[in-house]
Amino acid sequence: MGNCCLAGDGGGQSAVGGSSSHPDANVPNDAVEGFLKSRGYHGLYTQIELSLSALNLRDRDVLSKSDPMVVVHTKGRDGSLQEIGRTEVVLNSLSPQWIKKVIITYYFEMVQTLLFRVYDIDTQFHGVEEKMLKLDEQQLLGEATCLLSEIVTKRDRTLAIDLVGKEKSTSSTHLKKLGQLKVHAEECVVSKTTAELVFRCTDLENKELFSKSDPFLVVSKCVESGNAIPICKTEVLKNDLNPLWKPVSISISRAGSKETPLIIECFNFNSSGRHDLLGKVQKSLADLEKLSSGGQGEHMFVPISIGKDQQTKVLKSRLFVDKYSESIHHTFLDYLDNGFELSFMVAIDFTASNGNPRLPDSLHYIDHSGRPNAYQKAIQDVGEVLQCYDSDRKFNAWGFGARPIDGPVSHCFNLNGSSGHSKVEGINGIMMAYTSALFNVTLAGPTLFGPVITAAARIASQSLAANEKKYFVLLIITDGVITDLQETKDALVNASDLPLSILIVGVGGADFKEMEVLDADKGERLESTTGRVATRDIVQFVPLRDVQGGEMSVVQSLLEELPSQFLTFMRNRDIRPNP
Repeated sequence: MGNCCLAGDGGGQSAVGGSSSHPDANVPNDAVEGFLKSRGYHGLYTQIELSLSALNLRDRDVLSKSDPMVVVHTKGRDGSLQEIGRTEVVLNSLSPQWIKKVIITYYFEMVQTLLFRVYDIDTQFHGVEEKMLKLDEQQLLGEATCLLSEIVTKRDRTLAIDLVGKEKSTSSTHLKKLGQLKVHAEECVVSKTTAELVFRCTDLENKELFSKSDPFLVVSKCVESGNAIPICKTEVLKNDLNPLWKPVSISISRAGSKETPLIIECFNFNSSGRHDLLGKVQKSLADLEKLSSGGQGEHMFVPISIGKDQQTKVLKSRLFVDKYSESIHHTFLDYLDNGFELSFMVAIDFTASNGNPRLPDSLHYIDHSGRPNAYQKAIQDVGEVLQCYDSDRKFNAWGFGARPIDGPVSHCFNLNGSSGHSKVEGINGIMMAYTSALFNVTLAGPTLFGPVITAAARIASQSLAANEKKYFVLLIITDGVITDLQETKDALVNASDLPLSILIVGVGGADFKEMEVLDADKGERLESTTGRVATRDIVQFVPLRDVQGGEMSVVQSLLEELPSQFLTFMRNRDIRPNP
């Protein structure tokens, strides 16, 4: 996807303060994330180039054929449209192939609805530049809609969709097929070469009174406006004036080129988010490669003001590049194009702390007005994104913490009521099974995650052994703090070697602080009872109340790390898309 990631870790969103070469590094990550996002750093994304063609358009001209042009819009959840591009006008054609491409940014964690409108451009406007054409003066030949994820998940990234519209000659409101539109997507990646670097600093300034500085690096690229856009970060190292960070990877495409100026800044971590600048250098990737081969450190500097003049002060502190290497990194879309799929799973908390489902104050209350409860909304919103990446749309669904009719409390039961299998058909199947289960089980407890994680891991392990091109995503929705913390850690450590990521949504007003230890973004790397450490971060935990009303949706908060977790697993296992 062209982003920066910590090598062998959770990727572009890997924990600053999560895991490090120091076993006692346990610095919260939230302040660093907010700091980076305020400066333009976001999750994984990539530019997509759309190529368009059509078949069997309606002929609206009397003496010749239609002169079609496509206008592409994105459609918001509220129905609002935003134009993102137009093709050229193709003269006298009912099956045009447009040459001009439309560029859109693809975000994995978002549902991106596209609307395509094909217009017949009137002869009198043929000399007018496309972007200057007034669309209300042109004749609409038909329109089509789809999700961007529907296109990129096709094996050849080509989707055929029907153009529909009202027939001009009839008063019927029924939409008729008015031809077909073909949309082909290509990833705009200049280079898939990625540089892996190991950074080290010496003689950093101490900004703390009773301890030493807690340094981390931010790598930014300089853009034409003069601004610096963050593209990479290291973890935070605690109490260290001579830090050696874990390897980081920087896509050359993401950096711009090997010659693009980069700013490497070293900060002292502050939980307030106001991090102290300890020094910086400006070097390109090519310069950093030379630093590595020469073994020489670069003195850092800080900007200072002398009167009205801005000058720089060279510091004793130096930045070293202990390692620089380059390799080809395949993108998330490369794997999708090669037939890899994401398989959605869900596990729902049926413990008694949710409240009586028949009462309006229960988290499980089914509102007859159709307004979804927190559990239903999490299933709908996450499932809406992930279902496009699963061809059969059959999802494993479990419940935990309840007593099925005439049975003991179960911490992993099939949501569909079957004793033999746990799969349901589509997101609607999950919703129906969930509603049915509410009236067929007795809410109980305690809250245990271990059994459902083990069940998901077993399926992922079987798929891996069968060489299936699948990566599994388990969504756990819960209202309380787990009581089997160590057992859950053991299950997560074992699952870290499998094609599995786990998304946890906390609903209700419980104190979820203890849950954050499961997410390596907010704590140390997980360790099992036997002392084994998780090979990668596979958990993303989000309390629903923390993101409600914010700039970022629950889905974006949950899913922004998923592509990098997927890629980390593939690279750790040396699984590559077939050429």
